[in-house]
Amino acid sequence: MTTDRADVPGGLAGAVDWDLAARTGVRLSRPGPNTSRLFAEAVVGELAEASVRAEGPVREVTGLADGLPVPAARVVDRAGWIRAAAESMANLTGDADRPDSQAGAGLLGGRPAGLQAGAMLAFLSSAILGQYDPFTGEHGTLLLVAPNVVAVERALRVPRSDFRLWVCLHEVTHRVQFSAAPWIAGYMRENVATVGAGGDEPIADLVGRLVSVARQRRSGAEQAPEERGLIGLLRATQSEPQRAALDRLLMLGTLLEGHADHVMDAAGPAVVPSVARIRSAFEQRRNRQANSLQRLVRALLGMDAKMAQYVRGKAFVDAVVGRVGMAEFNAVWTGPDALPRVDEIEDHEKWIARVLG
Repeated sequence: MTTDRADVPGGLAGAVDWDLAARTGVRLSRPGPNTSRLFAEAVVGELAEASVRAEGPVREVTGLADGLPVPAARVVDRAGWIRAAAESMANLTGDADRPDSQAGAGLLGGRPAGLQAGAMLAFLSSAILGQYDPFTGEHGTLLLVAPNVVAVERALRVPRSDFRLWVCLHEVTHRVQFSAAPWIAGYMRENVATVGAGGDEPIADLVGRLVSVARQRRSGAEQAPEERGLIGLLRATQSEPQRAALDRLLMLGTLLEGHADHVMDAAGPAVVPSVARIRSAFEQRRNRQANSLQRLVRALLGMDAKMAQYVRGKAFVDAVVGRVGMAEFNAVWTGPDALPRVDEIEDHEKWIARVLG
C-alpha cells in the first residue's frame, strides 16, 4: 500500500512553505569555490559522464536494476540543490499538492517554518556532494553538486577524476536501490505521514515536553544515534506510533547509506585507482573536529547521527553479505517486512534468522 501525496495528513503537510524555504536558502547560501567558466563546464561534463560510468559497476556488485534505464544525472550548483531539495520535501510531505488556501495549516504555520527550513537548506547546501531524489521525475532524479565536489577534492588533494567517479558510485547506488525497489518511496511517504500526524498539538504542550526531555538529558549520558539532535528530541516527544514510524525511517536511512558505502568500497578498487587514498582522506575529513559553531549546528541538525548511519549501516551490510552473499542479502529489497529492525541493525544474525530463515 502506498500513500498518495495529497492524502498525507496534517502535521507535516502544510507546515512548511517550501517555496519560501527555497528562496530563503538560495539567499543565505554561500558561494562555491572560485573557478573559471571553462573549468566549471568541464566539471559538469565529467560528473555527468561519471554518473553513467558508475552504473555498470554498481549493478554488477549489487545484482540490482539489470535492464532498467539509466536516466541522466542533474549536475547543479548550491542554489540548484536547494531548489531541488525544497521541491523534493514538498513532494514527500504532500505540500506540493495542497491548495494555496491550506498552506500554513500545520504546526508552525507555513512562513516561519519556511524561513527556518531555508536556513537549514542553506547550511546543508555546502556539505552535500550528491543526492538521489525519488519523488521528482519519471525515474527519480540524481543530483550532483558540482561546487561541493570541487571543494572537497581540493581539500583532500586527491585525483579529481577518481574522486568524482568515487562520489558517483555512492550516489548511483541510491538510484539503483530505488529503481530496484520502487515501493521504498511510498513506504517513506507513509511513515512521514505517521510522523506528522497529530501536528495540531498545542505549542505549549509540545514545548513543555521538549523542556522535560532536555532536563532528562543533562546527565550527558551517551545516546544512540537515533536519540541525538533534533531527531532525538522529536522522537522523545512523540506518541508510540510516531516513534515507531520515525524508527522505521531511521532504519531505512541506515540501510540505504550503509549499502551505498559497502557498494562504493566493493566496486571502487576495480574502477578507481586511488580509492584507498580517497577513502582514508575522506574518513579523516568526516572525523575532523569543526569549530564550535559548526559543531553546535551539526548536533542540532543531527548530522553526527547521519555519520553514524553510514558506520552502522555499512557494518550491517558487510556482515550479512559476508555471511550469506549479496544475492541472499538482496531479500532486504523485497518489501517493508524485510527491512532490518532497530534491534537487528546491530545484530545481523537476528535479521538473517527472521528474513532468510
